[in-house]
Formats: sequence, C-alpha cells, structure tokens
Amino acid sequence: MVKKMSWQVFWWVISTICIPVSLPLVTMHLYRRYRLYQLRGQLKGKVVLITGASSGIGEALAHQFYLAGCRVILTARRQKELERVREDLLRTHTQVVPVHQPVVITMDLADVKSIPIGVEKAKSIFGCIDILINNGGMSQRGSVQSTKLEVDMQIMQVNYFGQVALTKEILPLMINRKGGHIVAVSSIQGRVAIPFRSAYSASKHALQAFCDSMRPEIARHNVHVTVVSPGYVQTSLSINAVTGSGQKYGVMDETTAGGYPPEYVAEQILNGVILKEKEIILATSGPRYAILLRSLSPSLYFWIMQKRANKMLADATMKTNASDSAVSNKASSDVAEKNKRA
Repeated sequence: MVKKMSWQVFWWVISTICIPVSLPLVTMHLYRRYRLYQLRGQLKGKVVLITGASSGIGEALAHQFYLAGCRVILTARRQKELERVREDLLRTHTQVVPVHQPVVITMDLADVKSIPIGVEKAKSIFGCIDILINNGGMSQRGSVQSTKLEVDMQIMQVNYFGQVALTKEILPLMINRKGGHIVAVSSIQGRVAIPFRSAYSASKHALQAFCDSMRPEIARHNVHVTVVSPGYVQTSLSINAVTGSGQKYGVMDETTAGGYPPEYVAEQILNGVILKEKEIILATSGPRYAILLRSLSPSLYFWIMQKRANKMLADATMKTNASDSAVSNKASSDVAEKNKRA
C-alpha cells in the first residue's frame, strides 16, 4: 500500500510540476535553435570589426564569425599576434567559401587619436562596418587605497573611453546605411562590483550604462546593441592585469583558470548577434544570484562583499607571512652553512 502511494506521489509530481515547467523550456530551446539555423545565413558577407582579436575571447570570436562567412577585421596592439590569428583562420577554416581574407589593423584603445585612422583603413578596404565588437580591455588587481590614480585613468581609458571613441567613429556609418550591430563585451563586474577590482568594475559599469543609454537612441536607425556580461573566462586577463602600482600582475587566478572556455563565450556572442539579443549573461548561478541580490536586498549583498573582502585580506596576509617566513628561513640556513664552512 505504501509503495503504491509512493508511486502515485511520484507520478503526481511528474504530471503536475515537472512536465508543465519543462515542456515550455524545451519548446523555447528548440525554437531558439530553429531560429539560429534559419538566420545564421544572414551573417554571410557582413563586415565584422573585432577589438582585442590577438588572443582570448577576441581570437575565439574571429574564428566564429569567419566560419559564419563574415569578412573579419582583426584589431589589437600586437601586430605579430594578429598575423598569427589571421594565418590560423585561413589554415583552419578551409571549408569557408568564398574565402574572405581576414584584415589586420593595429589599434591601441589607449591612444584615442589613432582610432579614426584605423577606422579609415577599414573603410578603405570594405567601405562599411556592419558589426562592431568592442572586446579589447584590461583588468586590475588592488585595493582602492593602494591603486594609483594613474592606474584608474589607464583602465578607464582602455575599457571605456577607447571603446566609446571607436563606437562614435563607426556609429555614423551604421546610421547612414540604416543598419548595424554594436557589441560590448563587458563583465559580470559591470553589473555587480567586488572588492579589489574598483577600477575594472567602474570601467565596466560605465560601459554598461553607455550602451543602455545608446540602445534606445539608435534603435530607430535599425542599429542594435548587445551587452555581454561573462563571468570568469579562461584567458590571460588576470595575467595581464595591472596592480595598484601599475605593474603587471602576472598570476593566473584559480577562478580564471576554472572559467568558461573562450570558444564557448564566442559561440554565445555569435548566437546573440544572430538573434539580436540586447543582453547576454554568461555566468554560473552564483553571479546571477548576486545580480538579483544587489537589487532586491542591497544590505545583504554589501554584508557578503564585506565578508569576502575580509577573507581576501586575511588570505593575502597569510600568504605574505608565509613568504616572509620562507625568506627568513632561507637566510638563516645560508648563514648557518657559511658558519659551518668557516
């Protein structure tokens, strides 16, 4: 009797809860895949300019859009790395027909005055830019107190002002052609700030707000705006980050090493462009709950962040003490060895 009732409860849960919830989700998923299949062909021949294309997400984006038949413009500071990506595209995707030769243009987002020159080069080659992907950027590690103002300004210059300058150069071209798409690769930290990332979080918050303001202004011109907010991604972002003094951080954080593969992020961005999605959040449940918590219960969110900051400080102090102890022990050992020899 008990066994029979257990099965009845089980089937009741399946029929009244699981099926009504899962069926719409499955239907939406299948419909999304169908739309991606139907609309993917519209990307063929589109001119796509990607910043930060020399590595990481930018390099993965180059592969995704090139494979979709786009005419790709690769931009970054490092000419040699851009050439490597270009050759890799031609070597890897031999099935792409017609073959569009990827174009390499060196561009430094920190040098705003050089940006119009790069855009003019792109225009002279293709005549237009259909899709702009603002992906280039840099990160920071350090407390507010220890971070020099020059570092704050450097981060804002690259992550915000450089991207805004590039967008403002290309936007008139899109408006004149009555169509285009602007993608900003931001960060979860553009939605919720965390300790010891003040400059980075501020730059991403600014980029998010800029895009949110721009989106409704240019919608009537058929120019779309997508903001991408990834969580941790397996790139060299943390290695290339700067400390409060402006020095290179040079460490691969565990969270970064355990993040999403850049290929997955690039694929989701491609899909977002195809579907003209306004926002894409690529994160696990933790950051998603943090975004929700920041809005619904700010006090609780601030308390959690304070606990996180305290833990990070304690871990840093313990690491420093351990390092100092190791140095001291080595010095003592060296002295003892010298005395022994004497």
